Amino acid sequence: MPDAGPASRRETTTTVDLLNTLPGHRIRPVASERVRVLLVEDDPGDAFLVRELLAEADAPIELATAASMAEARPRLRGVDCVLLDLGLPDASGLNGLRQLLQHAAGVAVCVLTGLEDEHLGIAAVAEGAQDYLVKGTVDGLSLNRAVRYAVERKRADENARLLREAQLRQAESARLERALLPNPILDDATATLYPIYRPGRDRALLSGDFYDVIATGPQRVQLLIGDVCGHGVDEAPLGVALRVAWRALVLANVPDDAILPSLEEVLVRERRSEEVFVTVAMVTVDLAEEVAHVRLAGHPPPILLTGESVVPCRVDPGLVLGVVAGVPRPATPVSLGKGDWSLLLYTDGLIEGWSGRPDGERLGVEGLSELLAVRERDHPAGLPLWLVSQAEQRNGGPMADDVAVLLMLPNTQP
Repeated sequence: MPDAGPASRRETTTTVDLLNTLPGHRIRPVASERVRVLLVEDDPGDAFLVRELLAEADAPIELATAASMAEARPRLRGVDCVLLDLGLPDASGLNGLRQLLQHAAGVAVCVLTGLEDEHLGIAAVAEGAQDYLVKGTVDGLSLNRAVRYAVERKRADENARLLREAQLRQAESARLERALLPNPILDDATATLYPIYRPGRDRALLSGDFYDVIATGPQRVQLLIGDVCGHGVDEAPLGVALRVAWRALVLANVPDDAILPSLEEVLVRERRSEEVFVTVAMVTVDLAEEVAHVRLAGHPPPILLTGESVVPCRVDPGLVLGVVAGVPRPATPVSLGKGDWSLLLYTDGLIEGWSGRPDGERLGVEGLSELLAVRERDHPAGLPLWLVSQAEQRNGGPMADDVAVLLMLPNTQP
């Protein structure tokens, strides 16, 4: 089956790529930058000595000082490393380190101990500090190296944690993707399907749009496309549930007229609140008779493409699923013509962007039909992606809503 778009492609992903997908996270080097250090030391003499050692080594470090833990807490924002004395008046020993780690989890910590308390430094590293230094045994160069090592080690630890989160997120999205983006049950000898799927949410792989295609006979194909209102993390699982329920109903040979009412019952039981609704287009294509039976529940109409025309199917849009139970949605027969035809189904994310016209209107079904009228007819496989790119160009950027597009051609066409 052709590629279903970016959400279904398997591309080589580096560690940096995975980390940079996380909100607010970007990999940045530390080797050549100035490091911001907060020295938490209650002894003015020791604080003066640290400053002098760094100055003599010409270390690229911006040093600020605090004399207590209470003074240090509000100054932790933007700090890369904390040099922490373990003998503060308001936080002595490992208690001070624990307080600091609680308030500044992303900051590197290098503890300062006396000769007689070196064991505390070892215990501090076990508690989460990156390193320890014994007062009176270091010069400016070794102090500078220790600070930079602590920052690098903290960033490495943080990146490892974020990488694990990114990998778990990617694995979870892949599992959900397999459910939401199905492998259509379609014999290539019956029809050819060209889909594309684009989540609108930034960095998302999935959304509340869903589709499925099943060949229920040698000359009969069932198509479904739908859109759960909203495009957040809660909508994708609901879309999965509805798609799986539809597939089960079709494979169980439930009569077509009973499928949408059953789907609505699943929606009512699975949705998180009564405000959630779903739009659906369900199309039964009889290839032998070259007729499509179209049922809509508040969804944009399919568009019939022939060699010379682009015609939106004239079908009652119906009421969305999840508002009033038991509303009939009868099928409307649509003649497909002879031979040279294709059928386009899509979600409203494709047509709700701006048209780019001076009147400032949305693209709409009319604008989509105008785009299709100037399409390249020789390469149907690229039509869904071309449509999305054209819609984005007129919108002035990526679409805000999710987009799913299905193009179906009968087997009589190349």
